[in-house]
Amino acid sequence: MDLETGGNGPNDVCEIGWQDVVLGDDGLWQVIEERGALLVNPGRPMKPDTIAVHHILDSQVADAPFWKEIAASILRPPGRLDALAAHRAGFEQRYCTPRFTGETPWICTWKSALRVWPELPRFSNQMLRYQRMPEGLVHEIGLPAHRAMPDAYVTAHHLRDLLNATSLNQLLVWSREPGLLPRVPAGPDRGKGWDRISDQALEDFARDRDMDIRFSAQTELARRGERQEMEPLQPAQGTLL
Repeated sequence: MDLETGGNGPNDVCEIGWQDVVLGDDGLWQVIEERGALLVNPGRPMKPDTIAVHHILDSQVADAPFWKEIAASILRPPGRLDALAAHRAGFEQRYCTPRFTGETPWICTWKSALRVWPELPRFSNQMLRYQRMPEGLVHEIGLPAHRAMPDAYVTAHHLRDLLNATSLNQLLVWSREPGLLPRVPAGPDRGKGWDRISDQALEDFARDRDMDIRFSAQTELARRGERQEMEPLQPAQGTLL
């Protein structure tokens, strides 16, 4: 799924796009032809700063249905539905509430990509597209960026590859947790793996306001604690190698 919005209110959706990913008879997940998009009337004029991202005009959505009228029919299609997915799914979940989804679980392809492809330098939807060059992704269908269907189409190719790299249940577990950042995002240790920074730096990051940074630092602290318990005679210098 991908949403474009005209503001920050709970009904400010101005477009929804979708692209199906299904499990084939060969046991592999695949992107199929089922995709689409629908303009949505946010019920009030959109903010210029959001229009500048997606270029959807108020005049284009004036006669479109309201979000509350169409959300459930799109988010709960006929047939079996294992999960909904989005890149940085927390954004979509602000609008696609359980009232509309029927409690369908979510996969966050951003959080999942951090786990499966930690060696990559960046993890935005479009950067993953050009870093990875997913097989079968038709360049023109994935354009323009920042429109709902093209963005959902790109995300679906990441989702397909993630599902084929690990299990659906594992992606759901990772998606319920904060993002596990592979490297320190800021400060003097920026760009280093968490295993390369000092205990004190980790303690500081473990109190950061950002949930993903806190979780990443706390995960490394827990790993070090387990290591120290298992190897109590390890020389102190060993941690510098």
